[in-house]
Amino acid sequence: MNKLLNQMLNWQKYLQRLMLPLLAMVITSSLWAIPAGATGVYQLPDFTADTWIVDQGEVISRLNEGKISDDLANLASKTGKEVRFVTIRRLDYGETPESFTQELFKKWFPTPEAQANQALFMVDTLTNGTTLVTGEEIKSVMSDEIANSIAQETFLAPLRDGNKYNQAFLDASDRLSKVLSGEPDPGPPQIIDKVQVERTFKKAEETDQGSAIAWVVGLLIAATVIPMATYYLYQVNQPSSDG
Repeated sequence: MNKLLNQMLNWQKYLQRLMLPLLAMVITSSLWAIPAGATGVYQLPDFTADTWIVDQGEVISRLNEGKISDDLANLASKTGKEVRFVTIRRLDYGETPESFTQELFKKWFPTPEAQANQALFMVDTLTNGTTLVTGEEIKSVMSDEIANSIAQETFLAPLRDGNKYNQAFLDASDRLSKVLSGEPDPGPPQIIDKVQVERTFKKAEETDQGSAIAWVVGLLIAATVIPMATYYLYQVNQPSSDG
């Protein structure tokens, strides 16, 4: 009996030693999941005149990246006004789309003269936060109100309809090109209300971490309870000494 009890206790200790580090690893990874992969201004490449899109968020197809780049290059050739798009996966802690884009704008175009004919559009794909920063010559043909409308209405409308990033960039590029070419502003897209069906299931990102922790905790509890229950049943089934 003592031998069996010792075996069960040893097995319990082994499982606990196995489960505790695993539980700690799951909890630690969940705590650090959000900060990982954040992008700072100085992690982006230096400015080059022939680069129109920096897609670190990897949300634009190669076909559309080529088309938009050609359109922006043609716009620059015709008007002298230059527009660049930047996507990142997530911002550093404490950073906002506005502060990040302003800092990048100053890094790429350090003087008022360099900034004058530049427009820089940034989107953080984690939150879909957007900002469009413009130089003084751009402001003379495109008001801050229109710039804000392009960033917050024209661009975000396709994202609300299923994260259609390619369509969002095509629409924003088209409206920017028309306004900066001196054509009438077509305005923001017409939003059609759709009936929203309440979701009755969880997304993968909502369940994965909780499930992993639940499994580890369950195994840890089992490693403690099963040996105790086995020992209890063993004691109950022992023949009575009175018999």
